[in-house]
Amino acid sequence: MANLRDLGLSEYEDRAFRSLLDTGPTTAKELSRASDVPMGRIYDVLNSLETYNLVRSQTASRPKKYAPVEPDTALDRLLEDKKRQLDEKAKQYEEIVDELSNQLESAEPVEEPFWTAAVGPAETVDLLVERLSAADERIVMVGSLPGRQLDLTEATDRLVDELERALQRGVEVYMLLPPSFVEAVPADVGESYQRRLQQYDNYHYRTTEEVTSTFELIDDIEVCIEVPHPLGGSTFAVIDLKDPEFADEIYAEFEPRWQRARKIAGE
Repeated sequence: MANLRDLGLSEYEDRAFRSLLDTGPTTAKELSRASDVPMGRIYDVLNSLETYNLVRSQTASRPKKYAPVEPDTALDRLLEDKKRQLDEKAKQYEEIVDELSNQLESAEPVEEPFWTAAVGPAETVDLLVERLSAADERIVMVGSLPGRQLDLTEATDRLVDELERALQRGVEVYMLLPPSFVEAVPADVGESYQRRLQQYDNYHYRTTEEVTSTFELIDDIEVCIEVPHPLGGSTFAVIDLKDPEFADEIYAEFEPRWQRARKIAGE
């Protein structure tokens, strides 16, 4: 059951405020008795409730009396205070991440090939988004985008978001897609994606029928290869292979197809 402690009050503060709602304006001594908050703690509790702006005091009376604000007002104030605390905490975490990103650096890529894989619709998109986020110089995307088992727009949203972040940090992005993929995306959605990406000079987009597989080439050292389901119609897995020699071979196959592909306005 929800209680005021969920919004940041202590047990004594919760009990004191609820008792004030029942008693109306009252003294600290009377409130201590009504709420079972020890007399030695009641003034600290009331001062804290005043800090939260949940209690008003009548200083002219002797002894001093306290009254609660309206419950809806109290809840709104507690909610706003909690949101402010969360915003401050989020900013602190962002500052920590910024500082750590300058401290933590990946080791230089090793010559020995390394590969990993993701199986399943959500996992394949997660892996690709992760690898796109690691790009520093160039991303080449060829074929239909992974994750076709997912809602196409949902999966593409995540990929476009990550591509835009890559473009913002100066990564060159080359996208080569078949006309069939362009047709599969709703026109208004596709136009929205293109507007977002085409505003960057380092974004290049072409279409061609010469697409027989789906892969992503990252920084000329890493290749993500989509593995179709053996029964067809969906993506089964994505293999991520770090191998500069293999990446060079893939790029050698990509380059002539790119040169023959149809340019899109603005490319």
